[in-house]
Amino acid sequence: MTKGTAFVIGATGQIGRAAVRALAEDGWEVRAASRGGGTDPGWPRDVRHVRLDREDGAALAAALGDGVDVLVDMVAFDREHARQLTGLGDRIGSAVVISSGAVYEDDQGRSFDTQDEPDGSPRYPVPIPESGTTVAPGEATYGTRKVALEQELLASSIPSTLLRAGAIHGPHCQTPRELYFVKRALDGRPVRVLAYRGESRFHPAHVSNIAELIRLAARKPGDRVLNAGDGEAPTVAEISAAVDEVLGVRGELVLVDGPPPRDGVGATPWTTPHPIVYDMAAAERELGYRPVTGYAQSLPATLEWLAGQLAGREWSEAFPKMARNYASARLFDYAAEDAWLAGRA
Repeated sequence: MTKGTAFVIGATGQIGRAAVRALAEDGWEVRAASRGGGTDPGWPRDVRHVRLDREDGAALAAALGDGVDVLVDMVAFDREHARQLTGLGDRIGSAVVISSGAVYEDDQGRSFDTQDEPDGSPRYPVPIPESGTTVAPGEATYGTRKVALEQELLASSIPSTLLRAGAIHGPHCQTPRELYFVKRALDGRPVRVLAYRGESRFHPAHVSNIAELIRLAARKPGDRVLNAGDGEAPTVAEISAAVDEVLGVRGELVLVDGPPPRDGVGATPWTTPHPIVYDMAAAERELGYRPVTGYAQSLPATLEWLAGQLAGREWSEAFPKMARNYASARLFDYAAEDAWLAGRA
């Protein structure tokens, strides 16, 4: 006997693949919807895959048919997506929707949206509770759109769990932060220059841990927002060491007091002046959440997948979205790095 029907939008994305597997293995009858209608070798055979453009409301209504017990949405980004779901509320028993830790702002109004401004890096409490202040809802930025999505769904008749995900990691990531260290290891770089003495922390969230939260929330419908992260938030220096250990190399850490000394030197995809750590107590209390993997424990599979994607290709070809998103960061400007290191001698 199944637990019911689950409909997953964005099923072949990074989180979706893990969520479909977790739900199916937990006894749900799963329909996996994606733009390409693809499948995944890790899914049980009875998972049904469906071709769907979620921007097409009529197509979504047709795909839902008479209704589902739980709808899981990986790719809802704003108020209009929420309204698309609430307009089909009579066919949706409950919803679990991915939001983002980017919704928070500190007590001075600083957030992810102000990081490039002078003194704009947020100083959040450690850890950040779900009761923390968020940016205002709107259409201007990723964070404001996610807040609008949250508010619209929580005000609806659909019992909705919103998961505020941290720095997502694991296989199938389009912007794998681990690439910063993996490429250096593969290129034989002898050092890892880290700003802020390598003490930056940006709370990671492995896809299998997010899938576990989805599985638990599907079992226990309700209106709630919960942080979604791993059981620990390692420093950048700890991440560097963990990656090197998996790859069997040893890079020297060059720790810089304060911010990156120049463009292209010392700034990683996790680097921030102040820690970003999400409080997971509410998820533990409300859903009984326990992480199914840790950061270091999950790395071998992530790095194996990442190395496979890089094989025979430039990193920017393998990960074009990362190349676009981090263009200004100059992640692999070895010339700038070498010049700065020479100047220290």
